[in-house]
Parts: sequence; structure tokens; C-alpha cells
Amino acid sequence: MWLSGGGGTPRTSLDGPWTWPGGPVSSAQLEGVRCMRVAVCQFAAGQDVTANAAQCAALIGRAAAAGAQLAVLPEVSMYFDPRRQGGPGPHGQPLDGPFATAIADAAAASGVAVLVGMLESVVGQSRDYNTLLAVSDRGERLGSYRKIHLYDAFGYRESDDYLPGDIGQPLIFTVEDVTVGALTCYDLRFPEAFRWLTDAGADLVALPSAWIVGPAKERHWGTLVAARAIENTIYLAAADQTGPASCGQSIIVDPMGTVIAGAGERPGLAVADIDRQRIAEVRTTNPSLANRRFTVAPR
Repeated sequence: MWLSGGGGTPRTSLDGPWTWPGGPVSSAQLEGVRCMRVAVCQFAAGQDVTANAAQCAALIGRAAAAGAQLAVLPEVSMYFDPRRQGGPGPHGQPLDGPFATAIADAAAASGVAVLVGMLESVVGQSRDYNTLLAVSDRGERLGSYRKIHLYDAFGYRESDDYLPGDIGQPLIFTVEDVTVGALTCYDLRFPEAFRWLTDAGADLVALPSAWIVGPAKERHWGTLVAARAIENTIYLAAADQTGPASCGQSIIVDPMGTVIAGAGERPGLAVADIDRQRIAEVRTTNPSLANRRFTVAPR
């Protein structure tokens, strides 16, 4: 594991296998196991789409230099205007527009898969979708996710600017041998959304965010990220925008809820390894998924 961010010097953790008293893990559970390194990248996006794309490209390059196979960038990295200083929308672009093309080019140039938040234009609409775009290490589109739960809370009304996404198929893609699912920011407060991805096979849920500052908000962030990882026995990589509007504190949490990497409050990144053997071992000790008696369905 590496930690980097806020201008700090990267450092490594103690290496070595994790052992748990829950008994051996079967060879079938461990077939094809390898580690995948993920980077959570953070910065403060503004209203200049070209400048935002350049910052994203720089962070993607830094993630590659740190050995990451997946770079997770914040929600609405393309355009963020929480005080609506840039005038009424829409401000979105199509999924093959200039911002998405810049991200795909950076991913291909660095050889890193990327998940990034953008605004997706909708023909004939004055509101955009708040969309996640996933691209491969060759710059090929892997899929997209339109934010389902809009942040109409804590005095903020995201639905004034964005359309809610439909509940269809979850965004699931594979990097190395790790199955990655994706949700966005306020989705963190809805545990059934994370169970939806876990049921679809996610080993890691990546959560691009612009977690708005406010009373107790940082405590909610850390608590809920850990809770979603613990209750689903998965890894969670949460990449947040930095201040002044958002909290920063991008983190990667393991299936026992331990924070294994953090980026602090300043622009930068943090990386950690996603180990499917660790997931299998934790699920042997804590078989909560096997023991549950409820299923998740949209209402």
C-alpha cells in the first residue's frame, strides 16, 4: 500500500499475509487471485472544463506512476459550480464529447483504466445527468452510470440542475481480475444501492464524490464509507473533491472497514492494493452476506 497526497512523501505499510481464525479458504475462492492497485484522486473542479480535464489528466498520469491500474476521480470533475456562479444550465456534454475524449486519451496514454464524474447533456432538456464514465486502459468506454439519488438534503437541491438516472443495470466492469462497481456521492447514504452492486459481483465499489462541507459531514463520510465496506465485505474506494466546497479526505477501505489509504485534505492521490484473497478470508470470518434473509429490489 502507498499513501500520497497533500504534498506528503509516499510511504508503505507493513507487508505480509492476513490470517483469520475462520478456517481455510477454498482453492475455488482463490482461483485467479491477484492484486489490483487503485488510486483515489482528488482536486477541486471549477467552471473551466478544459482546465478540469487537464487536472484530471495530470492525476491519471500520477496514478500510473504510482503503479495503479484504476484511477478514480471525483464526481462532476468536468464542471462543478455549487454556488451557480456560471449561470443556468445545461452545462453538460455527450459521452463522446471533448471532456470524455480528453479522459480517454489520458487513460490510453497512461495505460490506466479511469472512472470519472461528468455532466452528460440531454437533448431538449435544461438539466443534465450527473454521470460517471468508465474507460479502459486503452481509452475504450466501459460503461456509464447516471446518478440515481440526487442530493436534495442539507439545504442543497441537486435536482434543480440534474435529472435522476433510471434504475436499470448497475455499472460493473473488470480491471485485472477485480470486478468493480460504481456509485456516486449521495448514493453512499443508501445501503441498498451498495448491496445491489455486491449482488452483481463487485469486489470493489468506486465512489466518485463531491461531498459538500457542513456540520458533521466529514464524520458522516468516514463512517458511511466504512459501513458500506463492512456490511458488504468489499473494498470501497471513495474519491472526493477538495475544498472549499467539498471535504476532500478521499479514502480506500478494506472489507473489515479498515482505512488502508487516505489522501488528506489537499489535492493529490492515495493508492492501495485490492486483494481478492483478502475478501475471501474476511467472508469466511464474517459470512454476513450468506446469513442475510432479505433481498434488495427497487420500489
